Amino acid sequence: MHTGKQLSTEIDATVPTAARMYDYYLGGKDNYAADRAAVEELDKVVPSTRRLALNNRRFLQRVVRTLTQEYGIRQYLDHGSGLPTQDNVHQVAQRVDPTTHVVYVDNDPMVSVHGRALLEQDERTVVIQADMRDTDGIFGHSETQRLINFDEPVCVLFNSVFHCIPDSDTDGPSAVANRVRERLAPGSFMVMCQLVSEDPKVREFVTDFMDQATQGHWGRVRTEKDVEVLFDGLEILEPGLVEVSTWRPDTDVAPRQLSQEWIEFGGVGRLPS
Repeated sequence: MHTGKQLSTEIDATVPTAARMYDYYLGGKDNYAADRAAVEELDKVVPSTRRLALNNRRFLQRVVRTLTQEYGIRQYLDHGSGLPTQDNVHQVAQRVDPTTHVVYVDNDPMVSVHGRALLEQDERTVVIQADMRDTDGIFGHSETQRLINFDEPVCVLFNSVFHCIPDSDTDGPSAVANRVRERLAPGSFMVMCQLVSEDPKVREFVTDFMDQATQGHWGRVRTEKDVEVLFDGLEILEPGLVEVSTWRPDTDVAPRQLSQEWIEFGGVGRLPS
């Protein structure tokens, strides 16, 4: 199991991070030249990535709105939350019910700095710096304990983050998902999606590129079957496991992921009551 080694509090502007690259794709300002250069290189081979990032963000917003409105979820634990952008989890959920509690988790020190500044006026929302694999540290954190009651249903988010961690018997996506699931009350939800490609060349290129660009802070692009395994034993909400722009779109003309060199694939699972 992940031991929760000491995380850096230093922000290195010369090494791209997935969080800052994602921020740039979403039109944010919390990124550096190294992040923008990495994005430009990535776009040469997988040009649909900006649309993919935007569609993934919209998926997250639809999921949170749906679970808050239709299923009464009032607690969210967001692993690998990334930099604060417009319409974060807490904003979407608290529009439905202002009493909703949200805990964001990210290992990027820049996320921690910006998150604390943004959220210092909100007692129901907090950002903690931790590795998403450090389940004990996250669940045992004083702020998590303050805001989340694990005897009641909670939504745990792993939104577009599992591709950032390597395969491992103890720390890979399946191990992390299983560890978290064991701690959740019946009726809780798990939202999981990641970058996948059925093209081995795309998987190899992006995996190698991101591993080198982020200096090892990357896992791999996987296949749809790899993601499906994560949902074993969960009741999967309609429309099932899908390319995320097709998960309960707001309208028939909502943006779709048209290019298929890689896609964001996943869905929402519920722990049986």
